[in-house]
Amino acid sequence: MHSPLFPIADPAKTRLDRELFKEFDRKIRNEKIVSCLIIQDGYLAYEYHKNKKQAQKLQKINSCTKSFISVLIGIALDQGLIAGLDTPISSYFPYLEQKSVDPVKRSITLFHLLTMTPGFDWPEFGEWQSFPRMLYSSDWVRFVLDRPLLDQPGEKMNYNSGCSHLLSAILQKATGMSTYDFAKKHLFQPLNIKDSYWYSDGQGIHNGGDGLRLTSRDMAKLGILYLQGGQWQEVQIVSAAWVQESIQPKFRTYERIGSYGLHWWSERIDSRKDWTEDNFYYFALGFGGQYILIVPSQKMIVVFSSELYDHSLRPLALFRKYILAAE
Repeated sequence: MHSPLFPIADPAKTRLDRELFKEFDRKIRNEKIVSCLIIQDGYLAYEYHKNKKQAQKLQKINSCTKSFISVLIGIALDQGLIAGLDTPISSYFPYLEQKSVDPVKRSITLFHLLTMTPGFDWPEFGEWQSFPRMLYSSDWVRFVLDRPLLDQPGEKMNYNSGCSHLLSAILQKATGMSTYDFAKKHLFQPLNIKDSYWYSDGQGIHNGGDGLRLTSRDMAKLGILYLQGGQWQEVQIVSAAWVQESIQPKFRTYERIGSYGLHWWSERIDSRKDWTEDNFYYFALGFGGQYILIVPSQKMIVVFSSELYDHSLRPLALFRKYILAAE
């Protein structure tokens, strides 16, 4: 039975091109995609699950967790629990004030963590092959803080799950609650997300980089929240200003993916045209093909849960070819 939150669209009224859409449906059934939802104009236009269990399964959303961390930072800012994005992270990690630590690290701010521009040597998309080595460490936070600097803070975006874990640690320090408890109270409960799981490190800090598990439908709720400017059932969960700030393209390092904002990716719909409100989409992306894609001009949210660990960008390619092109 479908939730009232996702009333089923009348197929005759959907704005998606039927032929392209049929081809999209055929393609994903031949991929290691376990779930796909398309919500448009507030209606569930498409729902696919590899089997019945997948609809209720807590999916490993992997790095889509990072976009949830972004929302939580926005909520903490709205509540005055965090002073601002220009706050040096040394305010939360006094270790950085020690004489033995590179003094440049004291200029790293929350903004640098959110944009992944602290300057750390962190080859996650290189020799580490999308698996950050902090996971092997007994103290993840210290592992990240101890990484040498290759660039000045703010100069270059380099994909870094350690940034996200530091943000989780900062949330815990700033709110006096675990990241998970803060999320439950201020995000999950308002969105009626009842079933979830969030892994933590050896110090009890929930993994900000990829530790969250949710159902595909609950993943979609984050897309709806952002499409509605941070509102949920007429309640402002996170400020509209934060939503807009976090999705704006700020750095561009990975052409195959897009530009990076505050723990959100974004890209133009038509690369031949300028970047405007009607010509962009933004998304959360997780290793293995996990996605929450939002297309404001089409009032559309697309969610993928996948097991494509050798082809993480495959769902994004299918979305670009068959869904964006189907309008």
